[in-house]
Amino acid sequence: MSLSQLKTSQLIFEEKPLHVPKLEELQNVIQGALKKNFASASVSVGDCPDLKAPQYGLVESGLGGKPTLLEVGGPPYLLPLVQRDKLYNIKQITRKVQGPGKIFAVGAGAGPYPIRSSNCEGIYNLSVNDKDELTNGSYTATVRGEHEECVLERIPSTEPRCALLLNLYLSRGEAGPVLKISAKQRKGELNFIECIRKGLEEHYGDQVVGLGGIFVIKKGAAHQHVMRDFSKTPIHTDDEVNEWLKFYEMPAQLNALGTLVTKEHDLDLRLQHFHSFSFSNWGGHYHYDTTPDIVEYEAYLNVAERVVRVDKPLDTHKVGRD
Repeated sequence: MSLSQLKTSQLIFEEKPLHVPKLEELQNVIQGALKKNFASASVSVGDCPDLKAPQYGLVESGLGGKPTLLEVGGPPYLLPLVQRDKLYNIKQITRKVQGPGKIFAVGAGAGPYPIRSSNCEGIYNLSVNDKDELTNGSYTATVRGEHEECVLERIPSTEPRCALLLNLYLSRGEAGPVLKISAKQRKGELNFIECIRKGLEEHYGDQVVGLGGIFVIKKGAAHQHVMRDFSKTPIHTDDEVNEWLKFYEMPAQLNALGTLVTKEHDLDLRLQHFHSFSFSNWGGHYHYDTTPDIVEYEAYLNVAERVVRVDKPLDTHKVGRD
């Protein structure tokens, strides 16, 4: 099957190291940040649970081995008007970034619009084995029909692409230590990921720290968006973005995959980006929980050693990054 996509060999790859604190140090920093924002919060360092277990639903078990943040494209390829040629082969790009061996990738991006005949969210959960065979447990979330329902659908393993923008946490999927985070009853204004990221930024300053993995909203609900089909009129402001996006209140359980980084690192990085899937019809871009009194978060995150930036937009802007 001939797929429309950009040639990976012609894309520009940039790489920078990240500051890599010990997990035990991160544990203390994150716990301090979460305690200010949640009635109950605990952070520990321990072996990653089997993320292939049914409650997590991922295609590999762990977050260990060559931990890397990857960002491809960006919102300037979507706004003000879509650049439809920005279709990327995730399998080829992650292979170039990670080298030989198994690759496990989780994160958030725009879905491969050609397979849905519509713009859509991508919730990425995939692995590539040492024979370059793709196992795709990823989803798209699409706005469908006159009632604008959220439709969650699996992406087949024959489909290696994403569109426009992508933030992935890459590893070998190996077992090993991770940050195990629990937070309940939000009392502050910051969302779960923002609280962690800002706590790290405050502590580490100009030393750039990046994390990735999974968090689960076990109780409550979240304000999430799904992109409508591509806008035919230019979108120039965040207010116009919010008019175009379709927002939903999505009930737990939501399994969110993505990345966070404390600074742009002169690479025009997106500071945080998580998309969630469910075991029903719900999926989309995480903004914040809407049930602070009862919300429960559980997260498994690992610290990345480096960040790789691919096809960075030369003509950039800050619209549509919330």
